[in-house]
Amino acid sequence: MAKSKSKAKTSKKRSSRRTKKQQPSGFLKRSAIKLCLVFLVLFSGYVFYLDYVVREQFEGKRWALPAHVFANPVEIYQGLSLGVGQFESLLTDLRYKRTASLSSGGQYYRSGDVFTVKTRGFDFFDGRELSQTVKIYFNNGFISAIKQASSKVNVALLRFDPVQVGSFYPSHKEDRILVKIDDVPRTLIDGLIAIEDRDFYTHYGVSPKSILRALWANIQAGGVVQGGSTLTQQLIKNFYLTPQRSLWRKVKEALMALIIEAHYHKDEILEAYLNEVFLGQDDERSINGFGMASVFYFNKPLKELKPHQTALLVGLVKGPSYYNPRRHPKRSISRRNLVLDEMARLGFLPDEQRIIAKRFAVDISPFKQVKSSRFPAFLNLVKRQLSRDYKDEDLRSEGLNIFSTLDYNIQTSAERIFKQKLKMLNKQHGIEKGKLQGSMVITRREGGEIVAVIGDRNPTFNGFNRALDAIRPIGSLVKPAVYLTALSQPEKYTLTTRIEDAAISLKQQSGELWEPQNYDKVEHGAVPLHTALSRSYNLATVRLGMELKVQNVKRTLEKLGIRRAIKPYPSLLLGSLALSPIEVAQMYQTLAGEGFFTHLRSIQSVTSRDHSALQRYALTVQQVADPSAIYLVNTVLQEVMAEGTGRSAYKHMSADYKLAGKTGTTDELRDSWFAGFSGDYLAVVWLGRDDNKPSRLTGASGALQVWSSVMASISKEPVRLTQPDDVEFIWVDPQGLRANEFCKNAIQYPFIKGSSPAVFSPCVGIVGRTLDGAGQWFNGLFDDR
Repeated sequence: MAKSKSKAKTSKKRSSRRTKKQQPSGFLKRSAIKLCLVFLVLFSGYVFYLDYVVREQFEGKRWALPAHVFANPVEIYQGLSLGVGQFESLLTDLRYKRTASLSSGGQYYRSGDVFTVKTRGFDFFDGRELSQTVKIYFNNGFISAIKQASSKVNVALLRFDPVQVGSFYPSHKEDRILVKIDDVPRTLIDGLIAIEDRDFYTHYGVSPKSILRALWANIQAGGVVQGGSTLTQQLIKNFYLTPQRSLWRKVKEALMALIIEAHYHKDEILEAYLNEVFLGQDDERSINGFGMASVFYFNKPLKELKPHQTALLVGLVKGPSYYNPRRHPKRSISRRNLVLDEMARLGFLPDEQRIIAKRFAVDISPFKQVKSSRFPAFLNLVKRQLSRDYKDEDLRSEGLNIFSTLDYNIQTSAERIFKQKLKMLNKQHGIEKGKLQGSMVITRREGGEIVAVIGDRNPTFNGFNRALDAIRPIGSLVKPAVYLTALSQPEKYTLTTRIEDAAISLKQQSGELWEPQNYDKVEHGAVPLHTALSRSYNLATVRLGMELKVQNVKRTLEKLGIRRAIKPYPSLLLGSLALSPIEVAQMYQTLAGEGFFTHLRSIQSVTSRDHSALQRYALTVQQVADPSAIYLVNTVLQEVMAEGTGRSAYKHMSADYKLAGKTGTTDELRDSWFAGFSGDYLAVVWLGRDDNKPSRLTGASGALQVWSSVMASISKEPVRLTQPDDVEFIWVDPQGLRANEFCKNAIQYPFIKGSSPAVFSPCVGIVGRTLDGAGQWFNGLFDDR
């Protein structure tokens, strides 16, 4: 019994010990479970947060509020010259839908030459334009009537919502041309997948297989030669995260990659990657996306690239700076060839194409290009002018509405004709195919509004903008400034003043002699000042300029609007000054404005995203030159067109237009220029080659042909010069002596009063002189002075 009780006591002690030992173990388990639950809750919450961030930014942040740029709104009225085809094309660009129902704004129905249109409401700078339904009647290329569809009441003026020219995005100095995946060459997509993420279409955002493969490749190479990140992870890193490297950031990247793959299709993710990836740096501007990189490196749209070019761009993904083809061409080619080899190995590229592609050099363009738009050269100008008043970040992220001065009809007509004429000139003059380039700027003669800009032989190509950035010697376009300097001194120079067109030799600062020549290599002797300008005689111009002093000619150019630094060397007198076409347009705008300077404008007004008025770009006018001297110069510019180097323009236009303009040609026919104006528009055209080789075109045979064809299409008004009160017309004989209407070959020329010839021509005779003197005496009796 005693033993039995002893055993029982021992058993109870052991059980008690076991219970005491189990208590801490149970506590730990419960604590672990609680911690796991807390972790799961926090983790789930974090995942939900990341899910929100991914969707919010991917669907809208970067491109949600771009600045929209609109053309000058199209206004139509009865009697407007507008064809049925042009009008329907306009509606297409305005994204109007052809339908019989007309259930909402932005729709139209056509029945022969009658359009029924339901316009869209639109918020303009001066208020909202309500939607309305109207009938528009056409007859023989003109609008014959506009009526309200229901009431049949005539509509005096119909204003459409404007054509959207383009948008500015994104912020923070990133420059990109957005591309749709359907417009991306298959070779680029294949190359990207082959070298960066061959399992892209099968993984779910993170690829363990890729990580292991990269790890093995790096071990074999003894260094980092391959990354394990998928394209989705790379997009997450670039689009959402900071460059900081840490284990937690890598976990966050993986989670966000899984989330974005769960929400969006593969092609949506790939398209975002193609537009987001960093591919180069241009000073402060980062080159993002393959669309921008294509233009930046090759001066071509992405869809036109060949396999060796797409492979080079794909190679940049690994290190845009290290493989920069401009700085490190050998590295770039080596990386490109690796991409081509990998594409061929995986069956994406036939071996024959791989071999051909590897034969090419780096093959990049010397030009660094800008972003795309419907009218890229004009949008580039708008962007530059806006940058004076708006911060880059505000311009790209605040949803501004920018109303520009672009005239849709003029821009589209000019583009079509410009492209046709360059193609024709290229063929006619045997110029190497595709090498003839050009640009054009068109402004309203009244007000200086820029209505059209063309920056490339292919006007819709978003590349090097020659209208703004091609700085070329202007040749004889400088000559009106020389003659204006002279005619501003009426006591010394008039249109009939004789100038020696004879050889001249000038010693330059280098010690060499400068011996200019006329284009025809002929010396013409003593010629009237107006003839020297209208026939563009070089020798006479140099002699006149040296007499005036080159420094004074420089001041005249500055008054006319040239803001670029000008070196007052004698060669300036024949146009060694290099300007862009838009700078030439500014100079000639002052001539067309009869001595009044007006800043060329591409913007009318700006409103905020909620359509509140922010800024209006008002017209400012300043008199900078004597209107009387300008009037004399402009009459000679009309003589240029009637009898001089510009006379072929009247093959395209009626002589009643009384056009005014000047041709310009540089040494060895490298540059072909023309600048001139009609009653309503001024235009400047430059033609030449980017490699600065001879274009084989003079100003008359090249630029003038483009200018006159475009002006024949857009201009409706002849030139009517305003004759100042102190300018009078006097009959002058061929020797420059005072004559009358009865003298043989006598012509009337304008003179600033008090500067006309005092010596009479023999043809007038004593009676004529007496009568003339008596007339002056008789008029003096009634002179209020």
